[in-house]
Amino acid sequence: MTALNYTGVSHTVFHLLGIPGLEDQHVWISIPFFISYVTALLGNSLLIFLIVTKHSLHEPMYLFLCMLAGADIVLSTCIVPQALAIFWFHAGEISLDRCITQVFFLSSTFIYESGILLVMAFDRYIAICHPLRYTTVLTRTLIGKIGVTLLLRSCCTVFPVMFLLKRLTFCKSNILPNTACKHFVLAHLSCDDIRVNIWYEFLVLMSTLVIDIVLIFISYVLILRAVFYIPSQDARHKALNTCGSHVCVIILFYVPGIFSVLAQRFGHHISPHIHVLLSNVYILAPPMLNPIIYGIKTKQIRDQVIHVFFTKQK
Repeated sequence: MTALNYTGVSHTVFHLLGIPGLEDQHVWISIPFFISYVTALLGNSLLIFLIVTKHSLHEPMYLFLCMLAGADIVLSTCIVPQALAIFWFHAGEISLDRCITQVFFLSSTFIYESGILLVMAFDRYIAICHPLRYTTVLTRTLIGKIGVTLLLRSCCTVFPVMFLLKRLTFCKSNILPNTACKHFVLAHLSCDDIRVNIWYEFLVLMSTLVIDIVLIFISYVLILRAVFYIPSQDARHKALNTCGSHVCVIILFYVPGIFSVLAQRFGHHISPHIHVLLSNVYILAPPMLNPIIYGIKTKQIRDQVIHVFFTKQK
């Protein structure tokens, strides 16, 4: 597709390149994309099935995990099927409205997952620091309200981005050097002033992800302080072990994303295909690895998986 480049034309159709500079390797690159997507779908669907159907898993910790698994499925579905279509069939054409819709779902789901990780940290704080009040504080009604609140927060903060993008005139090019539509990738194709977009994106990051990270850090400082006051070494180890899966998921979720943002901001000398690969890692890795981490490190889930797949065969 030819990229037009003159004033007065606002593109309504764009072309996603996939991994720029590695077009001849797209078939090979599609393999880890496909494996990660299938693993994410199967693993998270299994988690949701177990948590919904097994009464022993109807505890706050697992209900929050069920929300996280659902968000992981949405997050990976937002990007991987389209990326595979580009890699396999060169089907990179996308309309402006569809592109903006993808920006909305990607950004809002990412913010929603961050909120879920925050409330899971709060869940561990209540369980360890106030165990006698755990079931009375985190009731199913409160958990439902928390889920709805996080959903509204993510949608309401990202919704204005759709209008900020819709107002722009895209006259520079209709080529998007990525596997998916991202806010800044699309905005930089505009001939208009995008300072409002930049500042609003900064405001969203500060009011959601940054605050979530700070509150998660505070929660674990309080948790560690409470754990070190426990006299029994076995009890301390058990308390810390209940947080192990959550800490692994937190690191897996935030670290690649932060690294990708820093690389885009300061790594101007880095090749474009490295930027695109990094931006895909923080979307592909958590949905694929989260159910594996919880399946390995959480005994209750591991026991239910063994029961489902092996007990019925006897």
